[in-house]
Amino acid sequence: MFVGRERELATLERLYQLGSFQFPVVYGRRRVGKTTLINKFIGRKPVVFFTAVENDERTNLRNLSRALFLFEYPDRNPDSAPLFADFQTAFEFVFTLAREKQLVFVIDEYPYLAKANPSVSSILQALIDREQASSKLFLVLCGSSLSFMKEQVLSEKSPLYGRRTAQIEVKPFDFFDSMAFFPHRDPIEVAQIYGMVGGVPLYLLQFSGNGSLHELTETAMLDPSSILYEEPINLLLQEVQKASRYNAIVGAIAEGRAQNNEIATAVGITSAELAYYLKELERIGLVTRDVPVVKSNRGALYRLSDNLFRFWYRFVLPYRSAIERGMKGRAWQAIENSLSEYMGPVFEDICVQWLWRQAITGELEVDFDDIGRWWGNDPRLRQEAEIDIVAAEGKRVVLAGECKWRNEKFPLTELKKLEHRVSLVGELADVRLYGFSKTGFSEACYEWARAEGRVRLITFADMVA
Repeated sequence: MFVGRERELATLERLYQLGSFQFPVVYGRRRVGKTTLINKFIGRKPVVFFTAVENDERTNLRNLSRALFLFEYPDRNPDSAPLFADFQTAFEFVFTLAREKQLVFVIDEYPYLAKANPSVSSILQALIDREQASSKLFLVLCGSSLSFMKEQVLSEKSPLYGRRTAQIEVKPFDFFDSMAFFPHRDPIEVAQIYGMVGGVPLYLLQFSGNGSLHELTETAMLDPSSILYEEPINLLLQEVQKASRYNAIVGAIAEGRAQNNEIATAVGITSAELAYYLKELERIGLVTRDVPVVKSNRGALYRLSDNLFRFWYRFVLPYRSAIERGMKGRAWQAIENSLSEYMGPVFEDICVQWLWRQAITGELEVDFDDIGRWWGNDPRLRQEAEIDIVAAEGKRVVLAGECKWRNEKFPLTELKKLEHRVSLVGELADVRLYGFSKTGFSEACYEWARAEGRVRLITFADMVA
């Protein structure tokens, strides 16, 4: 199944149509669909597709030699392929093939190749500088190690810096694109699945069966033989050293610790030490550092930006002993009891995604250039105040929203509370108030919205219609 990726495909196709040397870099976390995207783009184009492996230099050179042999002699046995003397010679041969006609050359899992032979980036750099003016090569480097691709391919310290003609970070789907994987399932259950695993295609496909959410969750998440059972740990091991320290930090954030000093105390390190680890987790896309959208008297908060990690550390890790002894029902019971509460932040993210989509299509009555959360002090009530969604144009708040993922109707008291809190951060008369509800709104909410004129009430059904 191929879903979405229209913008990424359009970028690749636009570059290909130029007919000159092109060097797009495609990167993104494991399982996100990079290779599927590239294969969709390739179609019937002439291509040499080489996938590096986590092995020694000679093994990778042999595999590249076979890929080039098959391109030249598609009906021959690849085992009879002659071995190139070295990567310099092999890459020179590729550039030779692309002097007269366009050729797509894909090096998938490039970090494995670069680790097996650290000189390959320099070899490619020299060949690009020498050949690109007369070359029709469409060179694609693809990799899953975010840290490696950003530091060793895209950064200024890489020999390849300045040579790429595009970079495409393939990100997980948002909720609305994820719905395409489940055309016949209740959208509320799709939202819950998205809350469990996020928008990584392979993760979503683990829930593609016809069973109940309970059955699918036990099979996909609570079975030691499933690919998701140890996926978060495997992702950490791929990206970082001292994974145990990162594991403890992620666990502390998953438990609800959001401030720097709270996390540091839970892990047993100083705030200064923690800062380094948090920056690394931000860099690889697992942690987000939130600050209030507009000025506040409160500092940054940290949250897990990956739904699979949030869910796994909350509901799988604490029950691993029971799960591995065949008592997965205990983990499911914990999930069932807390899923509605767990979905609160997920629903907030879905609402933000919906607002961005509405803004892009021009269907909102306001324009904004930043959107997020706000928190600060309420001097009148002498307590902390939070707003789920605040959108701003420059420094001016234009929209504020409250999100409720509950089985009862949204009460008027929550809208009144939102009206008060937004007065702490912006000019009240200029701000649109939005209520977002899983289930619907009380009649009092509708009456107030009609009277006010600047209040909009959005149900989950409205969002997915």
